[in-house]
Amino acid sequence: MSNVAISIGTNLGKREHNISTAIENLQFCCGKVIKQSALYETEPWGFKSRDLFLNQVIVLVTEMEPKTLMQQLLQIENSMGRERSSGSNYSSRLIDLDILFYDDRIINTEMLVIPHPRLHERNFILVPAAEIIPEFLHPVLRKSIAQLQLECPDKQKVVKYS
Repeated sequence: MSNVAISIGTNLGKREHNISTAIENLQFCCGKVIKQSALYETEPWGFKSRDLFLNQVIVLVTEMEPKTLMQQLLQIENSMGRERSSGSNYSSRLIDLDILFYDDRIINTEMLVIPHPRLHERNFILVPAAEIIPEFLHPVLRKSIAQLQLECPDKQKVVKYS
């Protein structure tokens, strides 16, 4: 069994419903959610949009190997209506599921990079992650999530959603 930190984000449609549906799907096919942060509202990162994001970080216990889990996340996104653009530009999305950490493994393949390569630059990931796994040590950067949050260059607001 492995512990996997996953970020969930959405800025289209019924955002709270999108996140709860994603979590239901994850628990149905991938494993058990053992921790989840509060929901946080944030401005889009890397592009302009009027639609604010809701973000959350969860910890999932799974028996799936990383590649299989990533394929399952993509399938969940697809089943929920996510349409991926062909370019590398960021855009609004119905659902976004990213593996942040898979235990303390380091994976760097064409299809999959774990830990997520830019998580330390994004407050919308670090704030909810610090809520549930503050002492977790980033296996590449060798710093805790709490420390990465303090050092994060991203100054966009991350507001607890109620």
